[in-house]
Amino acid sequence: MNFLAHLYLSGSNEEIRLGNFIGDYVKGSDYRKYPLGVRKGILLHRQIDNFTDNHPVVRQHKALFYQKYHKYSGVVTDILYDHFLSTQWNRFSDESLNDFIDEMYRWIEKSVELIPADMQKIIPSLLKNQWLRSYLTLEGIESVLIGMSKGTSLPAEHEFALFIIRKHYEELRHAFLPYFEELILFTHKTLSEMERHVD
Repeated sequence: MNFLAHLYLSGSNEEIRLGNFIGDYVKGSDYRKYPLGVRKGILLHRQIDNFTDNHPVVRQHKALFYQKYHKYSGVVTDILYDHFLSTQWNRFSDESLNDFIDEMYRWIEKSVELIPADMQKIIPSLLKNQWLRSYLTLEGIESVLIGMSKGTSLPAEHEFALFIIRKHYEELRHAFLPYFEELILFTHKTLSEMERHVD
């Protein structure tokens, strides 16, 4: 899952949210350097990624992009799933998407000193270019893919990605809903178990 989904799945605990938000930038046992709540968030991030990577629906969707994206197919599906979460937000939250995003931007600005240095490099762009809002449209997805292909190892194949997304859009959208509902239940269970076992 990408930024929007990880933030949504974190709940209201700010330490867990921080850990889940920075999870990709904390490697191996480095998570032990953080306070307990942040450690839980980092481990939650890893559990969410593991659940997602091994889910049959996600594997099917990644296969659609494999021809051009190969090992980076998961990056495309992560961004696509944030799009589906954005477009169906009211199914999952009583808070409006705009209010949630505004709240997250304020929180990110407040928390920036706690964010790992490698991740701090992207924060100005994330805020200035409104990444969390860009997922709402296909044009926004394309813009994100173009930007990532310039700044990372992601292949510059956004035209192919958008062709596949448009071709299979309804199929992908319908499959996302039950998958994400499963992920929400898994996240709640994982957080509950962490309350008892993580130290």
